[in-house]
Amino acid sequence: MIKSKYVTWNWLNKFGPLLALLLVYIFFAVFNPKITSLPALEAIILQTVIVAVSAIGMTLVIISGGIDLSAGSIIAFASVIVAFCIETLNLPPVFAAICGILAGLFCGFFNGLLITRLKLVPFIVTLGSLLVVRGLAKGFANSMPINAGETWLSELLATLPADQKWQLVPPGAWLMIFLAGLVAGLLRYTKIGRHIIAVGSNEQTARLCGVAVERVKLIVYSLAGAFSGLSGLMLMSYQEQGDPTGAVGLELDVIAAVVIGGGSLSGGEGSIIGSIIGAVIMTVIRTGCQLNGWPPWVTQIVTGSVIVLAVTVDRLRHREMA
Repeated sequence: MIKSKYVTWNWLNKFGPLLALLLVYIFFAVFNPKITSLPALEAIILQTVIVAVSAIGMTLVIISGGIDLSAGSIIAFASVIVAFCIETLNLPPVFAAICGILAGLFCGFFNGLLITRLKLVPFIVTLGSLLVVRGLAKGFANSMPINAGETWLSELLATLPADQKWQLVPPGAWLMIFLAGLVAGLLRYTKIGRHIIAVGSNEQTARLCGVAVERVKLIVYSLAGAFSGLSGLMLMSYQEQGDPTGAVGLELDVIAAVVIGGGSLSGGEGSIIGSIIGAVIMTVIRTGCQLNGWPPWVTQIVTGSVIVLAVTVDRLRHREMA
């Protein structure tokens, strides 16, 4: 009986997010078949990339037993840095992109430093950095969007022209897929991946087993910042400007994507692929509500309900397997 329960919950943990995506997509397709059209699918992909890239880093944080509320602010800050480097400093696009990612990396490193060295609670640290980084973004941009102009960076999340449809999805989406596979492999096959899971499962036990807990946390938060920085680059590409007031509340979408994808807020569990699927579910819900002409408050109710349901399933699974 116990084995049967374990198999059932294990199956649900692996395939639940995909099943949820199919059910949500079919639900909206019944109400409005336009969601199955190629333009709608392309729009879903473009909007998913921004959340999904940051969700890759957030997955590492949540698996390690932490949380990062500053992701949205880092995304906005990185988009401003990229646009600022191109427009004001006249740097080549490739160096501007690197600066944006490094800005995110530094923010994440700063979060990790405060958490590990001062032993502060991640929720409080990242809540504070949410405001600090947002302020930095507004300071760099004088609280105004910075137009970056058209460069090859603008093509990362641009609609594919007719002669490039063979690519199926824009370069930014392919980059997301590559990074998702890379980080999934890191979690599954490398020493640092096993250490991240060990820290999230039981920090004290991991410490007794010789895991450098502080170093692992510092790496995790730094990587999360870098991925949010890359997400900021994607946002800049999508909007063709760096907006210091953009991505407000996006950290909630990122965290929700990880939770819906099977990540446990208790730590020790999570899936990169599941987080990507969770990000797609969020976008499908938003797109489906818009296509049906439903008001924003309906979208918020539906999204919130899905998040609560995902957390409830996670709690029930832990209770049954305890």
